[in-house]
Amino acid sequence: MGRLAFAFAMILLAAAPSFARTTVKGEAGAENGIASVYASKFVGRATASGERLDRTRLTAAHRRLPFGTRLVVTNKQNGRQTIVTVNDRGPHRKGRVIDLSPAAAAQLGMGRTGLVQVEIRIADRD
Repeated sequence: MGRLAFAFAMILLAAAPSFARTTVKGEAGAENGIASVYASKFVGRATASGERLDRTRLTAAHRRLPFGTRLVVTNKQNGRQTIVTVNDRGPHRKGRVIDLSPAAAAQLGMGRTGLVQVEIRIADRD
């Protein structure tokens, strides 16, 4: 029975997505989808990493990338880019790939809707 359990665990580990992998739709290593801006009610609250959400810092929430990962986020509508640091988990809405701090959203020129199509790439792995 021990060997069977071990084999089953190995199959599950092989099938599980890794932190380094993303849903690739386009350029290799890039993740594409909808970005949203944190609601103002979350400013000042603790993020999953323990930091407080600061509207002036370039931070983001991603579902699975490790805290501290730096990402290049490109607004696909206007080409503007910013570099953010992952310090939270989310977004918690289906269909979205990243939540951005208000400062990051402003740099991307997201506008009033607070939603935009983006491409996300890992900037560095330090």
